[in-house]
Amino acid sequence: MSHTAKNTGWFTMDNRGNFTLEILVVAIVIILILGIITLATEISSEKISKGIETDNIEKTINEVCDSLINDPGVPQNWEDFKAKRVGLAIVNEYENVIPNSVSYFKILELGRDYDNLVTKKIFDNKFHSSMELIPHETSISSVKIGDDESSANAYSVNRIVKCDFYKKYVIKDFTVDGKCNHNHRQSEYSCNYFKLFEKNLRSSDYYLLIDESEKNSLSYSIDTTHFKDYEGKLASKTSIYLNNELSSLFEVNDTSSVVFIHLDKNDAKAVLVAVPKNFDKGNLKYDYFTTQACDFVLKAWS
Repeated sequence: MSHTAKNTGWFTMDNRGNFTLEILVVAIVIILILGIITLATEISSEKISKGIETDNIEKTINEVCDSLINDPGVPQNWEDFKAKRVGLAIVNEYENVIPNSVSYFKILELGRDYDNLVTKKIFDNKFHSSMELIPHETSISSVKIGDDESSANAYSVNRIVKCDFYKKYVIKDFTVDGKCNHNHRQSEYSCNYFKLFEKNLRSSDYYLLIDESEKNSLSYSIDTTHFKDYEGKLASKTSIYLNNELSSLFEVNDTSSVVFIHLDKNDAKAVLVAVPKNFDKGNLKYDYFTTQACDFVLKAWS
């Protein structure tokens, strides 16, 4: 029996050849479909895996961020000792923890041993990270610690916190009512007192720091229970060095004295500070010695 052949113009194929070609085309189509399905499955799996990784990073840094700004750590002043657990929250003079706060000295100490205290102990070497404290008051410089994320796809969280900066050096804040040996009315004056030992002047520098808005608008005077000064001096600078004036208040053979400072304005934006002799004088600004609002930014990436 002979087979019928069809002329296609450039080659001849019988019915059996047609059937073979159809099988080949179907096989190619099936392979293409399987390839597309496999590729789609791989892409979907990658997206799911990436989504889980992203969720893990975001969940982790949110938990770490909230813990750091609400926990002072163990011990509470760990920045002066070896930390058992790090935290950044401020503990006030009444030993109460201030929620959503960052201690300036704690974040600086954290930056000195970041790899050990953060990368290893907090993130268990799973993530790289960085932290930044950005003051809302632009006269204060921001602080950044940790790894460099400039080329990384980092995830971040942002919290508004309170920061104390150099507030631990403040002896008196004149926005808070105090006592006066002149019986000045506190509706017209800002007065306060402190006990000064002569040896303090050898280890610390005393300054009266005044907000820029108060410069040339108030006068100050300094005296003791033995010596009363009624003549005020114009506060023509925002940083007034006091050691020389304070040393002149000591009587012969006295090693300590109760000193009064008077400002002729109610709720004056001024603080009395005692800073170490090697303190950076460029940071002797009123804002550095008061509690400030800041953005605390924590970033992490794998």
